[in-house]
Amino acid sequence: MTGAPSTPWIPLSPTLLRMRLTEIGVVTAILGVLGAVAAWSAGGVAAAGITVGVIVACGAAAWWFVRNRFRAWGYLEREEDLEVRRGVMVQRLSVVPYGRMQFVEITAGPVERLFGLSTVKLHTAAAASDARIPGLDPDEAARLRDRLAALGEAKAAGL
Repeated sequence: MTGAPSTPWIPLSPTLLRMRLTEIGVVTAILGVLGAVAAWSAGGVAAAGITVGVIVACGAAAWWFVRNRFRAWGYLEREEDLEVRRGVMVQRLSVVPYGRMQFVEITAGPVERLFGLSTVKLHTAAAASDARIPGLDPDEAARLRDRLAALGEAKAAGL
């Protein structure tokens, strides 16, 4: 999936990858401790070691998946539309014409705010439209929202 040859895809902020990997690390550590304690009390040191090994392997698999998923995201501002790509196993390319945008919003959950990130969500009349761009710096999210809103108004006026 490619956009215009002369315009590169804009990647997400590396802070998003750090946030996701931190989440995986915290969950893996908590599960590792709880699993080790439960396995040790039920079956001894060998059971605890096996349990921790399985949990760490699952954490490593999640780390690999999140890293590849992060690399697959990107967006491209073109003259008539915005393209958003994502997906590791199933690659998706959403093309949202500026004139079809009804509104653009910025969201940020508690973990995103802790890492200084925001998500831009694009809403169109189509129920299946789910274009969003996660992991943006709040200033970039505001810039993108304002630009998309202005382009949306200008293009919709021409319909």
